[in-house]
Amino acid sequence: MAELAIAEKAEAFVDYLAAQERKGLLRFLTCGSVDDGKSTLIGRLLYDTKLIFEDQLAALERDSRRHGTTGEDIDLALLVDGLEAEREQGITIDVAYRFFTTDKRKFIVADTPGHEQYTRNMATGASTADVAVLLVDARHGVAVQTRRHAFIASLLGIRHAVLAVNKIDLVDFDQGRFEEIRAEFESFAKGLKFDTLVSIPLSARYGHNVLGRSDQMPWYGGPTLVEHLETVQIEDRVSAQPFRMPVQWVNRPNLNFRGFSGTIASGAVRVGDSVASAVSGRTSTVARIVTMDGDLPEAGAGDAVTLTLADEIDVSRGDLLAAAEARPDVADQFSAHLVWMSDAPLFPGRPYLLKIGAKSITASVTEIKHKIDVNSFEHLAAKELHLNEIGVVNVSLAAPVAFDPYELNRDTGAFIIIDRQTNATVGAGMIDFALRRATNIHWQALDVDKASRAALKGQKPAILWFTGLSGAGKSTVANLVEKRLHAMGRHTYVLDGDNVRHGLNRDLGFTDADRVENIRRVAEAAKLFVDAGLIVLVSFISPFRAERRMARDLVEADEFLEVFVDTPIDVCRTRDPKGLYAKADAGQIKNFTGVDSAYETPEHPEIHLDTVAATPEQMADEVIGELKARGLIEV
Repeated sequence: MAELAIAEKAEAFVDYLAAQERKGLLRFLTCGSVDDGKSTLIGRLLYDTKLIFEDQLAALERDSRRHGTTGEDIDLALLVDGLEAEREQGITIDVAYRFFTTDKRKFIVADTPGHEQYTRNMATGASTADVAVLLVDARHGVAVQTRRHAFIASLLGIRHAVLAVNKIDLVDFDQGRFEEIRAEFESFAKGLKFDTLVSIPLSARYGHNVLGRSDQMPWYGGPTLVEHLETVQIEDRVSAQPFRMPVQWVNRPNLNFRGFSGTIASGAVRVGDSVASAVSGRTSTVARIVTMDGDLPEAGAGDAVTLTLADEIDVSRGDLLAAAEARPDVADQFSAHLVWMSDAPLFPGRPYLLKIGAKSITASVTEIKHKIDVNSFEHLAAKELHLNEIGVVNVSLAAPVAFDPYELNRDTGAFIIIDRQTNATVGAGMIDFALRRATNIHWQALDVDKASRAALKGQKPAILWFTGLSGAGKSTVANLVEKRLHAMGRHTYVLDGDNVRHGLNRDLGFTDADRVENIRRVAEAAKLFVDAGLIVLVSFISPFRAERRMARDLVEADEFLEVFVDTPIDVCRTRDPKGLYAKADAGQIKNFTGVDSAYETPEHPEIHLDTVAATPEQMADEVIGELKARGLIEV
């Protein structure tokens, strides 16, 4: 009998595990404004679904006495807000993921911060979610951050939303207040792409309409939050899309095996299928689908596999393998929606790193077509994007990449922007479409190249990039250096900041955005001079390191010398040859470098000139000496 009972329990346990495996999984996030009760709601879900162990509950009671904001009651928000800074401030900072289950479904919920400063973390949580639960404090109603989060959720491809009107107990379960908030939000959400939008009045603190129905709101006849989450129908979009797999690793354990490892982003692949390396266009057939558990006949979205191909085609990390009969777009320019996540603004023309899939590549925003008002969806003209602003932009890359429009494929149509100096993620983008000009413009092959032009002149071309404050003496030293080079029979040209603004850059002002574009144009012009075989001397304040680095990256490593004309600002003010400092100090000139606009000093210039300790002639000799030492001119 005992053995029979054990067998029955074992069989029941196996059946239970099988039932759990068959349950569907729903990913959702909670979002909204600060202190609307997102963490408390998730704590309530974990508490009511009995997923808190006794020791966790005891720890929660202790933490509630120390950090809680609910008086003598248990503060359920502390189940999710684990960072000390979160508990001290009573806000969510990082994204917290929690798992819970009911009889009908398994759930992974992302608790995202409501504070405007951490909008980037909200976007992270939304990128993998199927449903957005937008919380609103019944006392305060729909806030700007509520609208921003709703817009970002829609932009990131979430098609199902729940408006959770929380803290309804604090307005005495007033139906009129609930209907007022629901009407306001539904009117706003008409401009979004939600397929379903359900509004639920609830109290996360006391559990009203979360898991169980509340007897305090007989006027509400809709589902509880959990009832809705258990029944909302989520379409499997990734499986229906064509096969895509970003290559994360080229697997070469020995000379007899060469496979391409990655996680399948969409669609399915079978042995014998024809696949293409999207950028090169080369095709082959799948020979094997290799996993740690043995070979598979086929694999689908979400599976981590290694594919071996029947032919030796060039595939590298960052490439995209795709179904040969349904290939993605390939271009080096595209239009995209961009959420800016940095305190430092986005300026068109500034170089960044763009990461799409497993591929990282140099890129820049060439144009901000408009930014979007998250309250009215109005399109506003903009020359730059600031923290948490959302814009439609054109992006240019250093080389073509493969992608799908984000609306069709969230994995292959998403990218992030990375600052090259700090390596911080500063933007998240969703690709709309490739720009036609990206596929219509090709390099024209020329028989006379840079080397032959330089050989004719008997010199090695280079850029001497003079940077420093206004009045530092850049143009004076550059002029003397050119005179010496000219006397030595060298072919040169000077690009001077003031002179260029009379022609090429006459349309630009002195805002940070215009300064970035000013240097971008000059750097491209200097590159052409180098290609012509000349030694070009560029004399520009060029206040930002990012743009100076961009100019450096346009030419070969030994063709760029940064010359820092180092003059203290007090000395520049004393010289003030054009009277500009006096006007800037008096407020007559705005955005003047060193006064109300920043100058980022070079970190590792090839030549550092101290204008206080040396005369212009001595500094010119120092530059010529460095050119000789580097072999750029003959001794």
